[in-house]
Amino acid sequence: MKKLSILLLITVFISSCSAKKQTVNNSPKKEIEMAVVTEVPDVIEKEVEIENEVDTKVEKTETITDSVVEDLSFHQELKKRFYDNHELWDELLSKHVSEQGNVNYKGFSKDSDDLSLYIKMLKIGHTRIDELSKEKQLAFWINTYNALTVDLILRNYPTKSIKDIKDPWDQRLWKFGEKWMNLNDIEHQILRKMNEPRIHFAIVCASVSCPKLQKKAFTAENLEAQLTNATKEFLSDNSKNEISKDELKLSKIFRWFKIDFEQNGSLIDFLNEYADIAISQSANVRYQDYNWDLNN
Repeated sequence: MKKLSILLLITVFISSCSAKKQTVNNSPKKEIEMAVVTEVPDVIEKEVEIENEVDTKVEKTETITDSVVEDLSFHQELKKRFYDNHELWDELLSKHVSEQGNVNYKGFSKDSDDLSLYIKMLKIGHTRIDELSKEKQLAFWINTYNALTVDLILRNYPTKSIKDIKDPWDQRLWKFGEKWMNLNDIEHQILRKMNEPRIHFAIVCASVSCPKLQKKAFTAENLEAQLTNATKEFLSDNSKNEISKDELKLSKIFRWFKIDFEQNGSLIDFLNEYADIAISQSANVRYQDYNWDLNN
């Protein structure tokens, strides 16, 4: 039923956008609202018919110009439902990710249409992302990064490692508005600039040594608890970090992004906020080899 509701929402939204575009081009401003009412599609009885209709109409939205989207002021509340609606991603994670964070990519591939639908929702919703709270933006981009990473793997599946894919983090495969984006854009130009170092334990690189892919989508309402839990889980995983009072054998994530963890003190200060053991400021720090094998 959740998927059906999402499909209906997108269908109504896209039909309204199409009606609005036609009205903007051919009619006075005062006729806009009437066009939206009259262009709502007929009730479609079968879910498969709705899905086909959605796919067709969503593709058509790529031709809508920024000026037309900007003029759709009466759609703003509807658009916000797209940023905040991560139910479909939540269902996919619950279905295809284990408690340990192992990902069933074969299972995901069978639900690739649902993943594509969710990514289309993200593309629609991001157009007003700057108007949202920091928490909603963080949840949106964390979920987006993870969904696109899964999509990247599925585009190249089967593969033994994400690093076997040519330029995996630099491929511009997804168009958000007028910009073709890659994973590096989202991580380095958006998420890291939001000054929340715990994002490094929420976004995943589809590899064994990465933080695990969570079984639930991130949401603004639960973000603080989810980020804290993800950080504590990663630190307590002895396959990724070995922590004692005076000896640390850490994931290379802490070396690669050291500057992010030292925003409010030393790396040891950050670790002591979330580790189960009180770590000495003079602890010896080493870094583990990184296992890039696929996290399946």
